[in-house]
Amino acid sequence: MRATWRRSRTEGSAALSFPNQNRSYDATRRAVRFWGYDSVIESSFFVPEESLKQLQPNMGFNESGLLAAFDLHRDRILAAAARVYARGRKGSYELLVADL
Repeated sequence: MRATWRRSRTEGSAALSFPNQNRSYDATRRAVRFWGYDSVIESSFFVPEESLKQLQPNMGFNESGLLAAFDLHRDRILAAAARVYARGRKGSYELLVADL
């Protein structure tokens, strides 16, 4: 399943897509990491465990629980990532509770 969202730019329209379905748990950041692409530009996105807990209150606070919560709410998370990305280009993005 490939998810693509459009965002406006002054020079036209570009698509932020999420063709890579991989996600991983980053123990240092205590977050699930995934990647989005705007043409050839790759951006990293992080969903901290606090944000996932808001989406899935009964999840386990371990790697498998966090990844399962991410998978269950993937569409909502990707839509939030597109909104956060549209605010401006950065090296990486963290999706906070308010973003979801």
